[in-house]
Amino acid sequence: MGSSVVKRVSRKGRRRNQPMSEINVTPFVDVMLVLLVIFMVAAPLMTAGVPLNLPQTAANAVPTEQEEPLVISIPAEGQMLVMDQPVDDTQVVAALRTALADRQSGRVFLRADGAIPYARVVQIMGALNAAGITDIVLVTEAGGPRMDG
Repeated sequence: MGSSVVKRVSRKGRRRNQPMSEINVTPFVDVMLVLLVIFMVAAPLMTAGVPLNLPQTAANAVPTEQEEPLVISIPAEGQMLVMDQPVDDTQVVAALRTALADRQSGRVFLRADGAIPYARVVQIMGALNAAGITDIVLVTEAGGPRMDG
């Protein structure tokens, strides 16, 4: 983009060349609006993670944190994932300790498919608790039945 020159006529009838000092911001605004739309569409897709059929509950939502949550996912097949990386049952605690080392929060989000037996979820929570990881949040879908009568 070159600078344009405006020819102006002075009082004496002579023409003087002066650089134009105005910036055209219309293309910049157009590009920013396109990027805004792209990010608005793409942002919900980035948080999907592992597809699970989460159980529905009437529990209140946990307040959001500044950093990305540390998530353990257990799909219906049973293979555990720590932050979308497959992990063997014997390596879960070590993987979580490594991930928690550079975090401010010690909170771990546990996402388990509704088809997973309750005993399996409790065993994982017990193993985490025995390893010293006590801030565990169970992730569920909203809209479940209320038990208050």
